[in-house]
Parts: sequence; C-alpha cells; structure tokens
Amino acid sequence: MQSDGYTLSDSFVRVGVKSGGCSGLSYDLKFDNALGEDDKLFEDNDVRIVVDKKSFLYLVGTTLEYSGGLNGKGFVFNNPNANRTCGCGESFSL
Repeated sequence: MQSDGYTLSDSFVRVGVKSGGCSGLSYDLKFDNALGEDDKLFEDNDVRIVVDKKSFLYLVGTTLEYSGGLNGKGFVFNNPNANRTCGCGESFSL
C-alpha cells in the first residue's frame, strides 16, 4: 500500500466485480482513498475494505483469504453465489 503512495490511516482496499474473464465476471482489487456515497465499509485486522453497492450484490457472503501455498501466492475469493468459476479462480458467473 505504501509503495503505491497510499497510507493505512486514510486509504483502503477496494474490492469489486467487473465484466470480463472467461466466466463472465471477474474480481477487482485495488487501493483507493475516495469513499463513494453508495460504498459499504468493512474493517478487519485494522484493514479497511470498501465495496461499491453494485459489486456488493455479487459478493454477499464471500470470504477473501490470502493463500501462500504451493500453487502460488495471492488472494482467494470464496464466493458462495458463484455457479461456475474458471480454473484460475479470478472469474465467475452467477
């Protein structure tokens, strides 16, 4: 976060959903510091996470975990709403 010019005190991780990917929808993770009117704010372990209203509908019940296993390091989305996911786990459909 700091290397991208953001500070933990006034910035957050924005989680969203956008069109694209081999299954139709893909996850979007980025740092941000502009809170929108329809954003939902969550906090866990002193990290603020923001989801816009439209993406929230696709992400209800989703857990975001960090995996450091043998298959690679990165964030893993466990979305109970997804009917189908691609092999890489970065896109899904409902």
